[in-house]
Amino acid sequence: MRVVSGSCKGIALKAVPGHSTRPTTDKVKEAMFNMIGPYFDGGVGLDLFAGSGGLGIEALSRGLQQVIFVDRDGKAIQTIRDNIHKCGFEDQVEIYRNDAERAVKAVTKRELSFDYIFLDPPYKKQQLEKLMEMISEQNLLNEKGTIICEHSSDIDLPQTIGSFTKKKQEKYGIIAVSIFS
Repeated sequence: MRVVSGSCKGIALKAVPGHSTRPTTDKVKEAMFNMIGPYFDGGVGLDLFAGSGGLGIEALSRGLQQVIFVDRDGKAIQTIRDNIHKCGFEDQVEIYRNDAERAVKAVTKRELSFDYIFLDPPYKKQQLEKLMEMISEQNLLNEKGTIICEHSSDIDLPQTIGSFTKKKQEKYGIIAVSIFS
């Protein structure tokens, strides 16, 4: 697992120890960023099921200005810190150990909004629709923002969730990526 493109291209990232986290493959990450970018001129991201931090780090490498990383696993939080340090992005990130719903409530209280929200929850505990409805209700996505969902390819998300409309969906074997705005 590595940073695919941008300022940190080629840097190897650590995976979260154990089997509780499934890292996004480089192939899927490259395809995902080609769908939404592939590069950015600033902007703020939220990586809600951050795992190793790979998606948020890729976004920073490709030009996002700031990313907030959230994961509830302590090993994941340490892995994110290590990977952020390796890439030199310490001044551009906030890292929180929290579950996704509580994190959405916390950023709502801070009146934050995002240009990109990455949602890659555990496939077995599919909660994308519920989370996206919360994000919609709290107006966490900027007007021209994008939500990027990675999920099992046997899940077909509705065309609209809350105020968001599906713009694109691609399948890569057992993995699917759905883009909403």
